[in-house]
Amino acid sequence: MQVGAPAPIFRSIARLSAPGLALAAFQTAVSIADTHYVGRLGTEPLAGLALVFPLVMLLQMTSAGAMGGGVSSAIARARGAGNEAAARRLAVHAFVIALVVGLAFSLVFLAAGAPLYALLGGTGGALAQARAYSDVLFGGAVLVWLANTFAAALRGGGSTAIPAAALAAAALVQIPLSGALTLGWGPFPALGIRGAAVAYAISFGVAAVIMGACVWAGALRPREGDWKLEWRLFREILRIGALSSVSALQTVVAAIILTGCVGTFGTAAIAGYGVGIRLELLQVPIVFAIGQALVILVGTSIGAGQAERARRIAWSGTLASMAVCLAIGLIAALLPALWIALFSSDPGVHQAGSLYLRIVAPFYPLFGAGMALYFAAQGAGRVGLPILAGTARLVVVAAGGLLVVWSGAPLAWLFAVIALGMTLFGGFAAVGVHRTRW
Repeated sequence: MQVGAPAPIFRSIARLSAPGLALAAFQTAVSIADTHYVGRLGTEPLAGLALVFPLVMLLQMTSAGAMGGGVSSAIARARGAGNEAAARRLAVHAFVIALVVGLAFSLVFLAAGAPLYALLGGTGGALAQARAYSDVLFGGAVLVWLANTFAAALRGGGSTAIPAAALAAAALVQIPLSGALTLGWGPFPALGIRGAAVAYAISFGVAAVIMGACVWAGALRPREGDWKLEWRLFREILRIGALSSVSALQTVVAAIILTGCVGTFGTAAIAGYGVGIRLELLQVPIVFAIGQALVILVGTSIGAGQAERARRIAWSGTLASMAVCLAIGLIAALLPALWIALFSSDPGVHQAGSLYLRIVAPFYPLFGAGMALYFAAQGAGRVGLPILAGTARLVVVAAGGLLVVWSGAPLAWLFAVIALGMTLFGGFAAVGVHRTRW
């Protein structure tokens, strides 16, 4: 796919982002519904959900944003250079990576999940609920990896509509199925928190089947000889995907440390923090939609030798992401009770969740900027400095969070540390992209 006369940048970003932004509405509904259903079971299940949340973040961020970005970037650059055969072979290698890493996720977290949740402060009923949810969800990790990898391949091939439609269809399955299996609607058994995990795995299985069929029916369908595996093609994906996974791991390690720190303030604080941080999760698919457009447009432009246009695309997408996150952050900071009330009526949960949103939500634009620039850097194949921005955030959050706990400072100080981490993440990512030669 050679690049012809370039379309206006914002129009190109909007066209490629639109399906993902529509999908974000479905994913928002899924997140709200799951948390609402689990919240009806009580504070302990809600706290259990919060304990598992960092590892669910890791599963999604590595499969969709990190390795998925590596897949999209590699395929987009191959197509930008007019090498369709390389694009098909890269899709095959991406499928192999998804199978291997997805199974590895299951093995690792089925074994290590329970000790980790206990380390994060999970005790009694909250710990039991976390284990019940985690074991089912991570048992189906390979389905998540396959779905997100097929979606990344299709995006790299230039289609954002098909992945969005498939994942939206999966969301339409997950929302009612989660409620039915969690709360026992009609003929369905009341599985409690396990029901939400079963629905999660089934929905990604549906998405994987749909998108796998689309890959097979489209331009990326492997031909004779494309199934031959070569290290150089694995390296083309992994040099971006594996390095980007370091960024995802840093984000999750920071979330794990913070969850452990919040856990010292009690079960209600963990639940309130989990509800508050879920609003950040809801921004991820929105920024991800813009970010995946940046991966495609920047990657294609770099493949065609148009580095200056690639930079303009990166900064335009970053401004768009910041605007969206600013709107969400202002509403959340001014009216936090509107969000918290969707999930719990516990006064302790309301107090902790509202405190979190008042302090952290105004800094969401910097969170959006860091994410958008990270995706743009993936498209350019230059993710080193944006990843260092994540390292800076991790160091500040870890050191600051532990200092707050050890000094006996109030919970508000811990949330201020989170806000400082977001500031460093967005600011350092901007400096990194500005200084990196594409």
